[in-house]
Parts: sequence; C-alpha cells; structure tokens
Amino acid sequence: MHKYFLTIDNGGTNTKVVIFDEVGKQIAVSAFPTRGLQPHSGFHEINLNKLWQDLQVAIKDVLQKAQLQGEDISGIATVGHGKGLYLLDKAQQPFTNGILSADSRAESQAHQLEENVSQIFEICHQHIMPSQAPVILKWLKEHDSNTYQNIGSVLSNKDFTGFLLTGEVKQELGDASGNNFVNLTSREYDSRLFDFFGIPEMFSKMPPLIRATDIRGRITTKVAAETGLKTGTPVYGGMFDIDACAVATGVLNEERFSVIAGTWNMNIFPSKKMAEIKSGLMNSIFPTDRYLVEASSPTSAGNLAIILKMLMTAEMRDAHDAHRSIYDNLEAFLENTDATFSKVFFFPFLYGSNTDPDAEGTFIGIRSNTTKSELIRAVYEGIVFAHRYHNEALIKVLGKKPKTIRMSGGACNSSSWVQMFADILQVPIEIVSATELGGLGGAIASAVGSGYYQTIEEAVTNMSTVTRQFLPNKQQSKIYDQKYAVYKKLLESLEGSWSFLRETQELLEKKG
Repeated sequence: MHKYFLTIDNGGTNTKVVIFDEVGKQIAVSAFPTRGLQPHSGFHEINLNKLWQDLQVAIKDVLQKAQLQGEDISGIATVGHGKGLYLLDKAQQPFTNGILSADSRAESQAHQLEENVSQIFEICHQHIMPSQAPVILKWLKEHDSNTYQNIGSVLSNKDFTGFLLTGEVKQELGDASGNNFVNLTSREYDSRLFDFFGIPEMFSKMPPLIRATDIRGRITTKVAAETGLKTGTPVYGGMFDIDACAVATGVLNEERFSVIAGTWNMNIFPSKKMAEIKSGLMNSIFPTDRYLVEASSPTSAGNLAIILKMLMTAEMRDAHDAHRSIYDNLEAFLENTDATFSKVFFFPFLYGSNTDPDAEGTFIGIRSNTTKSELIRAVYEGIVFAHRYHNEALIKVLGKKPKTIRMSGGACNSSSWVQMFADILQVPIEIVSATELGGLGGAIASAVGSGYYQTIEEAVTNMSTVTRQFLPNKQQSKIYDQKYAVYKKLLESLEGSWSFLRETQELLEKKG
C-alpha cells in the first residue's frame, strides 16, 4: 500500500503543491505564480492573505489531480525560499505583507554591517546580505517603526506556511541558521547577534527551533475544511529550499555540488567543516547535521524572465497565440547556436550582484550589427558565468572540483541550457527524475519524520534517481574559457565605479 507525502514549496517565482509517494514518484503538482508586489524600487513583497487563498485552491487541485483524499496523505512538509521576512503581530496573526528574498531595500544597512562582520562571524559563520531577516528588521526599525513595534513573532517563508496549516509558531533550524539568527556551534539563537544588528528586542520574538523531520504541528479542523486535507495530519518542519534541492538530488557530502538555477543563483555542498571568513562564503546547518557551505546571489534565471519581458514581448504574445511557450522557441534557438554565436557579454545583476553591491544589469559589446538573438544568448551565458564565479569560490575552499554537479531549478527545463552549464563549469551535470525537487526534499523530510525511513540517507537512496548526465564538450569549454576570462576582466575594470552610476540614478530620480 502506497504512502503519499504532500509538500508546499513556496518559491520566489512560483509556488507549487506537490504529492510524492514513498519511492519518490511524482504523483501530481499544482502550481501558481508567486504574486510579488513592488510598492517601491527595491521592494519585493507578497500579500499573505492572497497567498493563503491561492494555496487553498492549489491543495484542493493537487488532491483532485492525484485522485486522492485528504486521509490518503501520510505527512505534509513546507519548503520555501530562504531569507526574506514573514511577521506575525502580538496576537500571533499576519498583519503586513511578507518580504521576498529578492528584496533589496536594506542594501545600505547590509553594506555597513558587513564592514564589521568579523565581530560576529565566529558565532554565526555568515556574511551579511540585504535580504536576511535581521537586516530587514533593522531597516523596519529605522524606517517603519509602527510595523516594527507591532511584531509578535519572526518567521521564515516556509515556517509561515507551516503556521497557516497548524496554528503553531515554530522555526526550523536550517532556515534560522542561514538567516544570521543562530550560533552554529550551540545551534541556538544567540542574543549577541541581535545586539549586533541593533534589534535586541527581537530576541524574545523568535519561535522555538525544530529540525526538518520534527513534527511542527497538525492540520487544524479549519484548514481541513478549507483545503480537503484531513484534520490531525502531521506537518513536519521541512526545509529551506536549497537544503531541499540538495537532499532531493542526493547531494549529501563533499563529492557533489548542488547548483540551483532559479530565482537565485545557489551553489552549495554539505561539509564536515565550515568555510572561513576570508572565503566570502556562507555556512548554515544542513538537515543531516553537517554544515552547508553556500555561495549565492540573485543572479540566475530570474534575470532571463525580466529580459524576455523587455525584449521579446511580441514573440511571447505570438507564442501564446500559437498555444506554445516562448521557452519552446528559445530551446530550438539554443540547439542551433553555440558559444561562438554571441559577441556580447551580459552581467545578470537585475536583482543584485555577486561582486559589487552597487552593480546593475549590463550588456557590454553591442555593435551596430548586434541582433536581438545575440543579446538573448548573452543572457543565458552571463547567468552561467555568474554560477561559475560562485563555483570557483567553493572549489577554492574544498581544494578540488566535485566529481559531479546535481542541478535543479527552472533552468533544468532546458536541456540546451543544462549542457551550457556543463560546458562552462566543466564538470558533469546530472539531473534526477523528479522535476519538483523542492517538493521531493519536503517529501523526504516527511518520509523520515513519519518513520517510513530511518534516516535522510536511506530516504534519498530510495526516493532520488539520476536519469540523465550532461558531459562537458571540450571544444565549447575552450571557447567559454576565453569568454569567461573577458567577463571577469570586465567586472574587475568596473569595480569601484558602480557607485557613481547609482549616485547619478538616485539624483535623476529625485529631479524626475
């Protein structure tokens, strides 16, 4: 008799509700766009009431697609984007928009705090980014005191979803440790971190910590009536999405890297030791109790979606009218071009950079005969170059290349793009059978939490299967090496100059 596990995977671009069985077979998925709001430049928010309404519809839909009833679901887990901020008021109710991981309102605060990160690095083993919850909380304290003073609990994305399902206010350790809240040695909240960020009053607002496979609560009667789930069904701690994708693809030690090409550019491997401060890398607690070493930035596939809206509106409309996806046309384009096609370079910094905090999205090398097609291919290549930049930092810490890379994220929908990753990173890339890897990671947490499997390692062995491998093409790799050298040289030449662009933009915005 099959066991079925349901995962809610709330990403920055799309939210998915997925059902898997006990051997990792993907039974059904229901997805909807994460309806982000941008009330001001740099702000990326989400209406939490609308999120819950959409989730109710998606849960009912996925049960119907799977031809299952609520009582058929053995366990539920929540997975979500890391960083960002989700708040409850003092009555433990949502009262303001959620803040997504692409948010950059607190850039100046993050820059100032990072200059002094050595004061806390031996506690948290994290660098400081604008989208981390403590940084956004500092921004709220300085710019939105009404919201700040009304805070009753601080949650991550997936822990907020867990609250919606169970009414229980708890925070999973992996997310908290990746958000600069936790002492990585004691694995508890540390008041010194809250003091450093200038938010000491938030220390008492932090929920109890749980593990990925712990029960956070059970489906309430009200939620059961709204979704079709069964009252009392256990809801497990779940995972930060990069943890979930690493687990789902079988990346459990230093032999493999996990590369996630989605809204964010995520490159990680689990390790027995943490990266040092000079590496510039991040560390957090992995569900297997190893440390997760991370190099990341918002420089991945989300940039392609924005550029397509800018440059290919007509083509997108035509594809829609023909009942096709623009990505089908782009796949054919990539199949028929190679590394020599585009002479243009693109920096995928529309949401932020992995080099200079003031850097912005840029095309370099446009000529009078440059085509739109060249620009689009340059975007694909520039995103992979940004991933290579991070992977080089991981390799430097590890001391060697990984044997393979397991890849996940939206870019995996394009075989040609995955091949480009193999050619540019020059490591074999492997893809697993499941397409919804955040969902599979959540299902693995549920399978272990429910006792069906005893360990995450056992669950991965039985639930994750590699189905395809992409080997680097040496000729293409040689050309990409030359192009990547130019990419890095251009970045170096612009270092220290981006701030002048930012200052001028801000001045023009004021005059406008």
